[in-house]
Amino acid sequence: MNFQLILDDINAELRPLLGQGGTVASYIPALARVSPLQFGIALRTCSGETAAAGDSAVPFSIQSMSKMFSLTLAIRSLDEALWDRIGREPSGSPFNSLVQLETERGIPRNPFINAGAIAVADRLVSLGDARTELLALLARLCGEPVRIDAEVAQSEADTGFRNTALANFMKAFGTLDNDVDDVLDVYFSQCAIAMSCEQVACAAGYLCRDGRHPLAGTPVLSSAQTRRV
Repeated sequence: MNFQLILDDINAELRPLLGQGGTVASYIPALARVSPLQFGIALRTCSGETAAAGDSAVPFSIQSMSKMFSLTLAIRSLDEALWDRIGREPSGSPFNSLVQLETERGIPRNPFINAGAIAVADRLVSLGDARTELLALLARLCGEPVRIDAEVAQSEADTGFRNTALANFMKAFGTLDNDVDDVLDVYFSQCAIAMSCEQVACAAGYLCRDGRHPLAGTPVLSSAQTRRV
């Protein structure tokens, strides 16, 4: 199958529609300033075949995609102990719900809702320099250095009132071990990591290769850990 031709066709079909509908995220001021006239798409198969089109090399803040990589970093170090204070079930509620967190006494349903990702960030803070370790993991996975967009991270911190509430709520219930500000600094920073479509497609390759590095073939996670993610 000619994946490059398929992606080129998708890009050609959608590019004339840019700016004609939809809006960029406005709840974070730095994201509201991102041009809506961009479209990028990238693909990397389990066998390593790649294809990309449009603005696929333009970095953007990966936001909630970062939750998968922070979870991977935490599982590498903590394995099953990670789940002592984080659930593994669907939430059925908004991703930033306070109500469910109160009902379940500060234990987030899973690591992919905001409360769960903040709880994962807390575990990473306990392990050491979380931001450096996460950037290093991503650089190894995609084969290129990545960075935190400082403007986006600061904008997240300036407006992240609900996430601050979630973190304080969990701290009150004993779910978080570390200082709330330190934990949120890691969480806001991970959401502000800038990567391109091509880098993300490569970095996520271990998930379809039974936990093996997408470039080197060495283990990133065990097979069981990969299925858990």
